[in-house]
Amino acid sequence: MSWDPIGKTETQWASANLTDYEGARRKFTWEQAREYLSGLPGGQGLNIGYEAVDRHASGPRRDKVAIRFLGAGGAVTELTYAMLYQLTSRFANLLASLGVQPGERVFSLLGREPDLYVAALGTLRYQGVFSPLFAAFGPEPVRQRITAGDGVVLVTTPRLYEAKIAPIRHLLASLRHVLVTGQGKTPPGTSSLDDLMAAVADHFTVAPTDPQQMALLHFTSGTTGMPKGAVHVHEAVVAHNMTARLALDLHPDDIFWCTADPGWVTGMSYGIIAPLTLGVTIIADAGEFDARRWYQQLAEQRVTVWYTAPTALRMLMRHPPELAKEHDLSRLRFIASVGEPLNPEAVAWGQRTLGLAVHDNWWQTETGAIMISNFAGLEVRPGSMGRPLPGIDATILERGEDGRALIIDGQVRPVPSNVDGELALRPGFPSMFRGYLHEEQRYEKCFAGGWYLTGDLARCDEDGYFWFVGRADDVIKSAGHLIGPFEVESALMEHPAVAEAGVIGKPDPVAGEIVKAFVTLRTGNVPSDELRLDLLAFGRRRLGAVAPREIVFDQNLPHTRSGKVMRRLLKARDLGLPEGDLSTLESAHE
Repeated sequence: MSWDPIGKTETQWASANLTDYEGARRKFTWEQAREYLSGLPGGQGLNIGYEAVDRHASGPRRDKVAIRFLGAGGAVTELTYAMLYQLTSRFANLLASLGVQPGERVFSLLGREPDLYVAALGTLRYQGVFSPLFAAFGPEPVRQRITAGDGVVLVTTPRLYEAKIAPIRHLLASLRHVLVTGQGKTPPGTSSLDDLMAAVADHFTVAPTDPQQMALLHFTSGTTGMPKGAVHVHEAVVAHNMTARLALDLHPDDIFWCTADPGWVTGMSYGIIAPLTLGVTIIADAGEFDARRWYQQLAEQRVTVWYTAPTALRMLMRHPPELAKEHDLSRLRFIASVGEPLNPEAVAWGQRTLGLAVHDNWWQTETGAIMISNFAGLEVRPGSMGRPLPGIDATILERGEDGRALIIDGQVRPVPSNVDGELALRPGFPSMFRGYLHEEQRYEKCFAGGWYLTGDLARCDEDGYFWFVGRADDVIKSAGHLIGPFEVESALMEHPAVAEAGVIGKPDPVAGEIVKAFVTLRTGNVPSDELRLDLLAFGRRRLGAVAPREIVFDQNLPHTRSGKVMRRLLKARDLGLPEGDLSTLESAHE
């Protein structure tokens, strides 16, 4: 495969990944990337489930552990690739027995448990469309998504059904089957998943699958908070596989832990699909965050590649570095982060505490896979998103007064290096979303002048590294300046007393808005007027005119369910507005 940046076979893949970055970009084609997958026998197309399960179950990896589940109570369950084939075959046959048609939508409302993984992969093998829901959603976000997605099957637990589905079941007109997990009595109007699975065969042959056939439906929220269903196709698996190799440096013999919940796109794309296509062993941990236990899991499970979120890293940073040193983390060789921009201080902390830099990367629900990354074989520039993946063409477009790309007669203009603008991608890569379900006009507005407009503000330096500035709808407009909250938050986190910060624009009659920061302190630091003045001065030294004018101490910053600081909720609090509706909307953000 001539594009291979280091000329190695799959089993010899080296950790010095993309050391010849420019050479890899010149040689790379998505057609050659597809050759790393087997495709359906006889050239009958491409199926995500087949690439993740069948080809390993029928080969030398059949008895290798595919997924190791760590239960909240300490129980460990392992599924080999052969077992995964049998269970997902049963689920596919179950869908057929229920009369579900290929292309119809199967939803899950489950935590990190075997049934979720089986349902996802069984649906994909069957050519159904899988759509995961975050188990912590309330009834209304669940109703919105199942209704918008025309869900016909829902897999959930009896407890979640009673709490979140039963009260709205009469509103879910498209939902024909609710399958509940576990043993015991099933709630009225539901069926036992275990009983139905026991009645069907454990062999299933994947039918010919058009690579452009819809496979995944991932919901994401816009600035209004209303969910949008991003449509992804089976061809996306080409990007899942290749970006896992290049951005996460995954090797087939790795032990991989992605801490993202599978109810979100990261947990599906990189917590399930991508690593399984490579034949690695996945760790799926059902427990809640606890710093000591997380370090223990990294050590005991001998994790080699760890994909986590900035919020989790900042929570670990609150603890003394000695806690990490109590555990043998010598097997860990690569750490990556996603979900929100990674503050430079977290990169430095990783180097000091774990002996490894943290590699930030950037992508969106709409892109379906990692687009920009700090690679294993290249310099990590703290605070940078990294450089585009081979096969990905990214640019920064001139922006208008609202922060979004300036579109004149349907055309847009790139800006020079180190100038802020809207980050844009050239469409055409395999994991690019194919639409918002039932919302064609909303989809069309995402494109202009041959580019996909991401809604993120960024800049690109002379060496091709991209730097996140902020979401266009989060940007603070102060005295003629457009200020990205992330830049201010990152600077404040460099202060030794600060663990985390959330920054908003506060209305001001003169400047339009001023920068206001909410700060969480590290353990051992106490809020005081003296510390506030010190932080204000620190901000002015680091940021000049865009520094915070006001600072509030807050040890409980509001976060989305996936860990991002809820800036709009901070703004609602600051303005004295009701928080309930905003909280519901923001909980949907990845």
